[in-house]
Amino acid sequence: MYCEECKQKPAAVHLTQVYNGKIIQSHLCEECAAKKGGFIFDPGNKFSIPNLLSSIFGASCSIDPDLTTEIKSCSGCGMTFNDIRQTGKLGCSNCYQVFAQEMEPTLRRIHGNSQHIGKIPTRSGEKVLLRKQLDALKTQLQEAVNHEEYEKAAEIRDGIKALESRLV
Repeated sequence: MYCEECKQKPAAVHLTQVYNGKIIQSHLCEECAAKKGGFIFDPGNKFSIPNLLSSIFGASCSIDPDLTTEIKSCSGCGMTFNDIRQTGKLGCSNCYQVFAQEMEPTLRRIHGNSQHIGKIPTRSGEKVLLRKQLDALKTQLQEAVNHEEYEKAAEIRDGIKALESRLV
């Protein structure tokens, strides 16, 4: 299969996009893919994780016009968000807090959530899930009591008792 742009070189980059329920496929050579700029692609280098990650951050994260007057940098390592977009790597653990607003859309798109949930062991997984539900219900109970929604609080209390009986 030859490149759809230049029609001279073999297609090495195959992109599939889904837009409004329609599938759009592109088959390009390395040079034409680099010219299109959908991904940061350097034909001189082989596939690398930093290039892939920087293309993901660069493609979906736009810099807020209000933030352009003052360039934010991490107090721990000194990296800016532009550095993260170029390398695809964070400098330190503090970068997650400093650039949380800029990175959240990308993390949601990649992982489906912007907060790490973790894995649950298969043997004790049910108990862990029940404990999480119990903690959530206790938080809801406290909020209902604070808002003086006593009927709702009574229902939540009954749910807590049911879960506690399943844990024993």
